[in-house]
Amino acid sequence: MKVIICGAGQVGWQIARHLSGERNDVTVVDNDADLVARATDSLDVQGITGFASYPNVLRDAGAEDADMLIAATHSDEVNMVTCQVAHSVFTVPRKIARLRAQSYLEAINADLYRREHMPIDVVISPEREVAAAALRRLRAPEAFDTESFMDGTAQVIGLRLDEDCPVLNTPLRQLSELFSTLRAVVVAVRRPRGRLFAPEPGDQLYAGDSIYVFTHTDDVGRTQEIFGKTVRKQERVVIVGGGNVGLAVARALEDAPERIRAKVIEKNRRCAELAAETLERTIVLQGDGLDMELLREASVDRADSVLCVTDDDKTNMLAAVRAKANGCRKTIALINDPTLTPLMGPLNIDAYINPRQTTVSSILRHVRHGRVRTVYSLGDAEGEIIEAQVLTTSPMTGQRISDIEFPEGALVGGVLKRDGTYVRPRGDTRIDEGDTVALFALSADVPEVERLMQVQVDFF
Repeated sequence: MKVIICGAGQVGWQIARHLSGERNDVTVVDNDADLVARATDSLDVQGITGFASYPNVLRDAGAEDADMLIAATHSDEVNMVTCQVAHSVFTVPRKIARLRAQSYLEAINADLYRREHMPIDVVISPEREVAAAALRRLRAPEAFDTESFMDGTAQVIGLRLDEDCPVLNTPLRQLSELFSTLRAVVVAVRRPRGRLFAPEPGDQLYAGDSIYVFTHTDDVGRTQEIFGKTVRKQERVVIVGGGNVGLAVARALEDAPERIRAKVIEKNRRCAELAAETLERTIVLQGDGLDMELLREASVDRADSVLCVTDDDKTNMLAAVRAKANGCRKTIALINDPTLTPLMGPLNIDAYINPRQTTVSSILRHVRHGRVRTVYSLGDAEGEIIEAQVLTTSPMTGQRISDIEFPEGALVGGVLKRDGTYVRPRGDTRIDEGDTVALFALSADVPEVERLMQVQVDFF
């Protein structure tokens, strides 16, 4: 597949890293020569320096025979015009654009992005993706990471194991026997300062491990308890940052069926006034989220969670630290810079949200269009959980899991049968046509997993 990625920032670089690693023909376009050089030096991609919306630049990038264009520059307008040029001048079959402005997103309902208007096949909104990720963190407060699969039937949750975890030093095979009715599978493990790997049935878990568990949604609470986590109901939440992300989370909390009291702290007076006008039951405080007095006024000592989602990483981290020092049980910080994430542990910040990771996962979901329904990137793009429907021609069809030749770094997390029954995978579980399967795969094994699923990119 020939793909042009416009924008060589963090998101564009990660998408290029994924797709080039899967032997696609990738060209990166950016007007910053240094960013293009970074991509071409570290990845197996071609690079073009110039403005992505210019027809001559897209022609140099190979748009005349490109299969897909991903517009992920920092400008909504450049992304939109780039897709228009790619369609009108080069008839690129599939175009994906990242858009941030709320007004552009609201225009989705007005059919602005139809082929005869502004021809964009898929619109990705980082703010909406991040807001959804924040809500998932709040609903699984003991997890450092979480994502929904199979139309909400299943979830993957990331848990850090403490010394008081009751199942330490127990082979995973034995856990399956002890908790035979638990619909949960440990699909990935990371040792302290180690790399992500798919565990074997005989592997044991140790204090300090970070694990990813694929589980039925109804078993999330029990799964957390088995791994030593006390599940508390979220009743009071403080949101530091009332921009697009904070406002979207506060709106969702107001609409949630469970009654959650929320307070928003926003430094910018104009944004604070907008939030106060938009929200109905949420208290909005105007001021600095690092101000100890303001944090006390927001009652962070009684808050179940504090969510720090300003546009500055360091502010988010410091606000989380101060909230924890004031007695908050759970702190979640929005972190754009991946080099800062190792500081989460030493700073006692419970969880973080990586906008790059959520946006990359969302784009990959549409890149692997075929029968792939969900893709979620784990860690520093070290692995993925792929949910896909099994086709007739798949080598898995009609086979028991134990008879399928999965790559070493792949593991089945869950199976949703055609009749809607969820099955925890076992060696004798049979995979039939029409079943939906969720698999964890290390990045190097993703192409082989897709071959097993017979997933082909479908542009029509």
